[in-house]
Amino acid sequence: MKVKAVIVDDEPLARQIICKYATDIPDLEITGECEDAIHAHKFLNENQVDLMFLDVNMPKISGLDFIKNLSKPPLVILTTAYTNYALESYELNILDYLKKPFSFERFFKAFQKAETQLSLLNKHQSIASDNFIFIKSNKKAVRINIDEITIIEGLGDYIKIHLKDNHYITNLTMKKMKELLPENEFFRIHKSFIIRLASVEAIEGNQITIGKEKIPIGNIYKQAFNELIETKYIK
Repeated sequence: MKVKAVIVDDEPLARQIICKYATDIPDLEITGECEDAIHAHKFLNENQVDLMFLDVNMPKISGLDFIKNLSKPPLVILTTAYTNYALESYELNILDYLKKPFSFERFFKAFQKAETQLSLLNKHQSIASDNFIFIKSNKKAVRINIDEITIIEGLGDYIKIHLKDNHYITNLTMKKMKELLPENEFFRIHKSFIIRLASVEAIEGNQITIGKEKIPIGNIYKQAFNELIETKYIK
């Protein structure tokens, strides 16, 4: 599998090093280079990539702020000269964290993580394409029809899957559940909620309504959600 990647870094030398390392990895293809988050945003809107090598400290918009405003970011490997972003990068589900200057060996190890993760994602998407998934609930495997799911709610170490007329609780993580669902049908609206877009009945302020449920829109998800609604659904 060929992994398509983009480099986002304001330092030309840093971009050159990554490009040089990439030439020694047959399954890695650098499809674009961007000097800041603004150019990267345009590139991601026009091109499909699997992986982003992202610098943290950049002019105008930092790498971390850039990720927070992406509705569907690719896998991200941070590249930075600083070490004080580890916790925040963990909270944003960053795949790996490369401290500059990094060796080819360390770079290749990060790439292997991306390759493994992409392989798992492809497997999960293949399962989801059958329009159903199996989850473990009450010591048994339960079949869930994806088109019946309305809300995924995070409950600490568990999630609650809301269906049209029922619900199930399982120990899947929010991240894992999001990977199992069709990207074009579901959206993470809050750190504790993933919603089915077709189930939304109303949007008012920082809340959406699905049936009897009032669900908050998290601040870091609001801009991406509003852009999605305005560009795809408002005529």
